[in-house]
Amino acid sequence: MYRLVGTVKSRAFRVLWLLEELGLPYEHVGAGPQSDEVRALNPSGKVPVLIAEGEAVTDSTAILTYLADCHGAFTHPAGTLARARQDSLTQMVLDELDSCLWTAARHSFVLPEALRVPAVKESLRYEFARSVAALSARLGDGPFLTGEAMTVPDIVAVHCGTWAVNAKFPVEDARFLAYLERMKSRPAWQRAAAM
Repeated sequence: MYRLVGTVKSRAFRVLWLLEELGLPYEHVGAGPQSDEVRALNPSGKVPVLIAEGEAVTDSTAILTYLADCHGAFTHPAGTLARARQDSLTQMVLDELDSCLWTAARHSFVLPEALRVPAVKESLRYEFARSVAALSARLGDGPFLTGEAMTVPDIVAVHCGTWAVNAKFPVEDARFLAYLERMKSRPAWQRAAAM
């Protein structure tokens, strides 16, 4: 059984959602970032941390990829062009959406107050909106980012979209908003969100 460490209101949500989608047994420990429990597993103090076969796996995207590969679901096979497209989308979402949100969070409450530059958030909102439009254009005709099958980048993109709404970032692209609502209606997302 897997053990997932990290609060629901963090990137640990991504892993909770995938575990629910996969229907796997797991234990969830809602320890916060920088807590003693988390630092014992990950010296950086960041969450999530997945304990698998007695070892700690860190970074939400690495955990998602590991779980998807191990269980042969929510991913395309390694070494295929479909997987290359999937990985391209994952990296795009991380580089263009997640990075804007994380930088804004750092300048809102993570960094020491003397190092925060609140004015940077306006440019981050602008970049985020441009990136959402670019991602929306890549949605294509399928219900998911890579077409007919839900994969890792869907989980990361939807988490970022939800995070953006909560952080009052502009999420105005109608196609992306419809995608978010469709994905958030999935029973596994609902179960993870109810925790």
